[in-house]
Amino acid sequence: MRLRHNISIDNVLIDNTAINTTDSSDEDILTNNCINNNANMLTSNTTPFYRQPWIIPVGILVLIIMYLQMAPPTTSYRSEISNITSDEIKAIVESEIRTKLINSANDNTYLSKTYPPIAKLSDSKKLRILVTGGAGFVGSHLVDRLMMAGHQVTVVDNMFTGRSKNIAQWLGHPNFQLIIHDVVLPIMLEVDQIYHLACPASPPHYQYNPIKTIKTSTEGTLNMLGLAKRVQARMLLTSTSEVYGDPEVHPQKETYWGNVNPIGPRACYDEGKRVAETMMYAYHNQGNVDVRVARIFNTFGPRMHPNDGRVVSNFIIQALQGKDITIYGTGKQTRSFQFVDDLVEGLIRLMNGNYTLPVNIGNPDEYTVKDFAILIKELTSSNSSISILPATKDDPRQRKPDITTAKEQIGWEPRIPVREGLKKTIEYFSKELKESGEIIPTGPDASRPHNKQITRIRV
Repeated sequence: MRLRHNISIDNVLIDNTAINTTDSSDEDILTNNCINNNANMLTSNTTPFYRQPWIIPVGILVLIIMYLQMAPPTTSYRSEISNITSDEIKAIVESEIRTKLINSANDNTYLSKTYPPIAKLSDSKKLRILVTGGAGFVGSHLVDRLMMAGHQVTVVDNMFTGRSKNIAQWLGHPNFQLIIHDVVLPIMLEVDQIYHLACPASPPHYQYNPIKTIKTSTEGTLNMLGLAKRVQARMLLTSTSEVYGDPEVHPQKETYWGNVNPIGPRACYDEGKRVAETMMYAYHNQGNVDVRVARIFNTFGPRMHPNDGRVVSNFIIQALQGKDITIYGTGKQTRSFQFVDDLVEGLIRLMNGNYTLPVNIGNPDEYTVKDFAILIKELTSSNSSISILPATKDDPRQRKPDITTAKEQIGWEPRIPVREGLKKTIEYFSKELKESGEIIPTGPDASRPHNKQITRIRV
């Protein structure tokens, strides 16, 4: 074993030093006497020295002495082992583990896993990209695009709403790294771009711990901006249409300042994102940090958290299970829904473009919530009834993005029709139900994310 081998080598070196510095042994004295008594024989001209009768016993004696010098003394070896402290043993074990991990990486142990295909980029084109919240719904789709483009991607996520299964396909890949870390704490990395997505985005989740939600949007953003400034990285903040609050302007342009209740139940998220935007432009104006801000409207697609309590996930889960589809309010409130692939395309275009002001990323295709429930009933062939419940506080009455800026500045607009995206999302939730059994949709009240299953991941 390597562990014993390392200890043995250390002890041999120590023991040999001790032997060499001790007084001459009896064997040394005997050897010296033999050599001195026969010194005249070495210079004899009558008989060659190798034919002298003493040569064989002296040679054997020299070999014995050499063996004794080189062999590790058993008693000393055991003494050294017995004197090793627990801390030293722990250090040895940790060193052994590190060595094995390095050897495994060098031996391409992880490369035996099959990964999605990726592009090959030269070192000059390959970027080191950090994605905070990269194990979440939107973040994991963004990670897929960046990895398949050939970049080196680091995900930082505290796994509050993120799920390991969302990024399981990349674990062990040499271009991918997952760090379990909360962005409210500083982190030191070397990166070229930062996509800052970390923050619960559904009302039940961000209302579960409003103080932590505020800290994530403020302290987390501050930490990422400090990192961006230190390493001169470009940083993109995923802000939200919630900065417009319950809008009095329709559709909403980026120049609209919003109508937000600063002390309502949604304020921890709405105002947190508004302050995060303020921080982005303060660092841009004062510290010359290269920033981008995306204001994201309602998004849906595979990998949505089954218990996030949002309209799309709740409606689909209820319809697939034949339960009542619950609408909070009259159902006349409007929303605009975009498929996640369109959103990711918009984020990448914004990050790599030259426009620095906020940009709406959303689908102008507007639905009333009731019409959307009817559409999902149709696509799932469900016999669910639609149930009308009391409205939640500060729920926006209408929401539709004006995407003129996105079209003009980054050449983006949604490409995937809502119906097509819903079919893919319904297929995803059907698989989730088969794997986990019954899923109870989350209501409008504050709720912690529930992960019923523990995902086992092979790397």
